[in-house]
Amino acid sequence: MIEDWQPPPTLDGKTPEVPPGLSNGKIVEGDFPLDQVVIDTFPPGTEVRSCNLYATSSEWTVIAKIEAKLAEHDETRFYFLKASNHYGRAMLEGEFHSMTELYKVIPELVPKPHAWGQLSVSHPKTYYFLCDFIDMTNQAPDPVQLCSKLVALHRTSKSPTDMFGFHVTPLRGNLPLQTTWNPSWQDFFVQLLLGTLKLDQKINGTWKDLGQLVEWLIAHVVPQVLGPLEADGRTVKPALIHGGNIGTDSKTGEVRIFDASSYYAHNEMEVAIWRAVPNTLVGSGVYLKEYIAQMGVSEPAEQFDDRHKLYSACTALHAAACHNLDRFREESHAKIKYLIDKYAPMPENASDDAPTIW
Repeated sequence: MIEDWQPPPTLDGKTPEVPPGLSNGKIVEGDFPLDQVVIDTFPPGTEVRSCNLYATSSEWTVIAKIEAKLAEHDETRFYFLKASNHYGRAMLEGEFHSMTELYKVIPELVPKPHAWGQLSVSHPKTYYFLCDFIDMTNQAPDPVQLCSKLVALHRTSKSPTDMFGFHVTPLRGNLPLQTTWNPSWQDFFVQLLLGTLKLDQKINGTWKDLGQLVEWLIAHVVPQVLGPLEADGRTVKPALIHGGNIGTDSKTGEVRIFDASSYYAHNEMEVAIWRAVPNTLVGSGVYLKEYIAQMGVSEPAEQFDDRHKLYSACTALHAAACHNLDRFREESHAKIKYLIDKYAPMPENASDDAPTIW
């Protein structure tokens, strides 16, 4: 999929061109025409009252807020509908399956996912994802609550194959992750990193000596940094990680995950994005410190910082592929160069670039 991937074209906030469907014999009101296919996913007797454009979550999707009253409840409930054209099918399919897996393990962690599928419009083919609507605040999530939920997720989740990967291809941003099942964490990470590099080079072209550094890293450094995790009788448990965005429920104060792009990985991969970035709450280290306090780190513990740099170099490179920003490439480049210099210095004729390490 990596080799054939083409980013989906933008929707520019356009709603699907479908006739408004009927609920209990009445046309569903609102400025976002609600397809009958979606209405039929609700339990019998549900009164779907309205569907209105809520936001554009990205350049590739549009979002609607649905108001409905279920037959067995005496209050109005709201639902979140995301739609994309046929190029965005994989995005919505991956999000549905990611959210479903998370909901199975920790139901209170995510809005309940309900359905995904194809709308009745055929030109162009259009797809949707439906889940509960939760009004999120802009406040930073509580570190203790967030980390306690992530620790529970990582400890209790179990890979259906006992391997690393996922049964569908999840997308982070608008780009796929290389998550083919693999029994070895080291080998899985290599395929993930190589897939990310290929996407960045395909979309944005080559950049400095980054490709050369990644190849050297995989050949000479990754075995030294990740190999010990699976040596001397140690094993790595495949844990479900969310890979999504984090918000706080405005009504309950509960931390929630949305826009998930999940797969089974070494649990420390989850916190790779909590890198040190000046003048940010995430970069202050408060979340990482809290997670480690609750979860601990894998053995050998003395290599945790290097694993964290390695994992975050991969996530930064994926961000570069998504957004074509040199600052993400600089970050990935710096961390990779640091690890190479520490574990397996390159020959003198190789790059001498030594940017500031994050």
